[in-house]
Amino acid sequence: MIFQDPMTSLNPFMKISRQLMEITQLHLGHTRRQAYEHAIKMLETVGIPEARARVDSYPHEFSGGMRQRVMIAMALSCEPELLIADEPTTALDVTIQAQILELIKTLKQATGTSVILVTHDLGIVAGMTDHLLVMYAGKVFEQAPTRELFALPGNPYTKGLLRSVPDPTDEQGKLYQIPGLPPDVAHLPAGCPFAPRCDRVEEICRREFPPFVQLTSDHHSLCHFAREVYEESRAEA
Repeated sequence: MIFQDPMTSLNPFMKISRQLMEITQLHLGHTRRQAYEHAIKMLETVGIPEARARVDSYPHEFSGGMRQRVMIAMALSCEPELLIADEPTTALDVTIQAQILELIKTLKQATGTSVILVTHDLGIVAGMTDHLLVMYAGKVFEQAPTRELFALPGNPYTKGLLRSVPDPTDEQGKLYQIPGLPPDVAHLPAGCPFAPRCDRVEEICRREFPPFVQLTSDHHSLCHFAREVYEESRAEA
């Protein structure tokens, strides 16, 4: 797993080499020498320059982007079939973000590892993912292939998210925002969790939890009016 902030995820009192070595010694049964050489190899894989000279550095001696590369190296050390990246670029500037995302994409293609990317950035979603799950209040509200979901959303919440993306060609219009605030997940309202903020709410939405409606073979939406919303999107496309 790749965490949000590598500075708090790495032990500041341990050398990078030791933190990488622990993983393969524990899970792969490597000797100390094997683990050390594997640590250098993984740092080279994720693009750390002069990896052999820097493997015995401490986390504070690396930049934020390099620390995140170390986290990726740790996550891939045992050749996992699934990699979970939890907001992996949140603590990085835009330029370094692009480099880290490109690295994850390249390593995914090279190793065949599947990636679950957790993010709130729709731009990252559009450029990095094949299939998308939209979550609200701890519930999956919509899932579909990424391109289809962006083109034909079938849920009012998803439509609201997409409407809130700034349009650089619109110089006069105001930025759209979904009214209200997300609910407390410990005290969700009756019915649909999004009902208090939804612009097409009906009485049934406040009373009954919505069904997970199948719109196409691999497109589903959690909404009483999913089919209507989907057809509206088709008409607007």
